[in-house]
Amino acid sequence: MEKEKLWNGNYNRVMITNFSLFFSFYLLTPLLPIYLSETFDASKDMIGLVLSGYTLVALITRPFSGFIADSFPRKKVLLVCLFLYFIIFGGYIVAGSLVLFAIFRTLHGGPFGASTVSNSTMAIDVLPPSRRNEGIGLYGLSNNLASAIAPTIGIYLHHYFHNFDILFWTAFIVAGIGFFNASRIVPQEKQIIASKTAISLDRFFLSRGWFLALNMCFFGFCWGVLSNYLAIYGKEHLGITEGTGTFFMLLSAGLIFSRLQGNKSLRDGKLTSNALKGILLSTVGYTLFIAYPSMIGYYTSGILIGLGNGHMWPAFQNMIINIAHHNERGTANSTILTSWDLGLGLGILLGGIVAEHFGYDSTFWMMATVHIVGTIGYIGFTMRKFTILSASFSSTSESSSATQK
Repeated sequence: MEKEKLWNGNYNRVMITNFSLFFSFYLLTPLLPIYLSETFDASKDMIGLVLSGYTLVALITRPFSGFIADSFPRKKVLLVCLFLYFIIFGGYIVAGSLVLFAIFRTLHGGPFGASTVSNSTMAIDVLPPSRRNEGIGLYGLSNNLASAIAPTIGIYLHHYFHNFDILFWTAFIVAGIGFFNASRIVPQEKQIIASKTAISLDRFFLSRGWFLALNMCFFGFCWGVLSNYLAIYGKEHLGITEGTGTFFMLLSAGLIFSRLQGNKSLRDGKLTSNALKGILLSTVGYTLFIAYPSMIGYYTSGILIGLGNGHMWPAFQNMIINIAHHNERGTANSTILTSWDLGLGLGILLGGIVAEHFGYDSTFWMMATVHIVGTIGYIGFTMRKFTILSASFSSTSESSSATQK
């Protein structure tokens, strides 16, 4: 039997939109702590507070985004979210004070969180069912590629022009390209069926996937610490002033390689083992980063963390989608992304506080410890819980389908 086509026009457009969304995000991420410090003379804990606002609003928005994506035409929802995400970049350009910048940055988290949920749900819709696990795994390549290129370009622009407005304008233009590209997606129209059940928590958070969400929160915490304080730590403690871009390139090369290498495992349904491989690699990477503070430790950790996240992320996303009904895909996506955001925001906020009072060494040791705890939780509980629930959910779904027939 001939395989259904994976790389169809709609899937390609969804990938391009995802690339532009994350490119505009990662272009600024490693440089914003430096921007706030140099432009507004912000303290370390103030930097953490300002940057965590973005993630906090994304965290609040994502559960509602999943509900909206499941309840209304997804393309319309996606375009509204992308337009708001695109237009708020203009606020960074006109912000003349720390307070005003903090307001724009915080508000920006809403459309970013909603756009990532809407676009990833759109990707699931345009994928042929027989290639879904594989397609979800490859979908992340677009943001992996963006995370490889964007920080390098951002750091190059900063060193060459010494003008943050150029960075903000670049992010504004790229986000605009993503919006116009998304307008060309032509998804299969699906009838929106009004739910006969009362609005409940399950419409905003996939409660049966709570254990996956909790585990992902630990890993998001570590990424929040690393991605936001990497550049300033490298500059102050290791004397690495232009190596952040190289770190992200190595990390993203690891992400891309592991997604491609692990794609067969996803296609064969080996989700828990794929996730375990990634979690163990990431644990070694995060620990090496702070345990061996040198050029070798710095760059090797980037490769290991990239390899780890490239295996872990698509496995977790497929795991939660596998225990969701067809009309819960948006909710499932928002649940796993919300849990990542919660950890991310806590990592940014606590990372800034710990750095202010105890220094960056303590901050990154905290990061490594949290990842080890998350690893123990996955091995000791999450793997077993998912295997049992997945088997139960599959048999229930089959019985329901047979009854309907």
